[in-house]
Amino acid sequence: MSKQTAIKLFEQHKVRSVWDSEQEKWYISIVDVIAVLTGSPNPQVYWRVLKKRLLDEGNETVTNCNGLKLLAPDGKMRLTDVADVEQLFRLVQSIPSPKAEPFKMWLAEIGRERLEEIDDPELGIERLMEYYHRKGYSENWINQRLKSIEVRKELTDEWERRGVKKGQEFATLTDIITRTWSGLTTKEYKRLKGLKTESLRDNMTNLELVLNMLAEASTTEISKKKQPQNFPENSKVAQQGGKVAAAARKQLELESGAPVVTPLNAKNLHALQENNKRHHD
Repeated sequence: MSKQTAIKLFEQHKVRSVWDSEQEKWYISIVDVIAVLTGSPNPQVYWRVLKKRLLDEGNETVTNCNGLKLLAPDGKMRLTDVADVEQLFRLVQSIPSPKAEPFKMWLAEIGRERLEEIDDPELGIERLMEYYHRKGYSENWINQRLKSIEVRKELTDEWERRGVKKGQEFATLTDIITRTWSGLTTKEYKRLKGLKTESLRDNMTNLELVLNMLAEASTTEISKKKQPQNFPENSKVAQQGGKVAAAARKQLELESGAPVVTPLNAKNLHALQENNKRHHD
């Protein structure tokens, strides 16, 4: 397993983290998070007490937490409880702190794609709009992005009705759709755009978002008609949905003479937007 350690900062507090390149996830030190949120002089004790209470309650998030060796203050590598971003979202709910909301926004910025998967959907959308505005995205792009979330939710709801399991099976079907319409796997697509932990959708152009939505919406509609009964059948439907957008992409590229899938990422897009503003001013 290929891992890369890092120190992340939240309001000038150090939070130890590890990037797992195979799973494409950040794993973050739970005691560091507790220290930030509670100001406890002994976050290890706080975590032990909280962990026991949550385990007694049958909390699956705690059960699934991992232990990794991280650099301790004494300079030695010590086994430390870590959680991925989704797990931390859930753990934060159990820690009373006025910093909980800004901390969740911080977590979103380091790798969480969709806030509304954890929180109330309407609140999640509001946070996302605020987040995208703060990041400098255009109003048009934000509207497209929010629509893409709605389309994605319809697809994942359909997958759940068809018995597809969250996690790896969702990811595999998503990869099939992406590869079919764009010609690239999700990992290849992210590599093309120079991404590591960032959300691929957050770094798509308007055209890329539209075609990705077409692929996912098509998959949803085909699934409703064909009603796949198992994972291989769902995989076939995902490929069929992706082919609809692939045909649209090829036709558009033929007519425009320009590729739809590009190395442009959010940073490049914001720079172009600023240049256009200055040019019009």
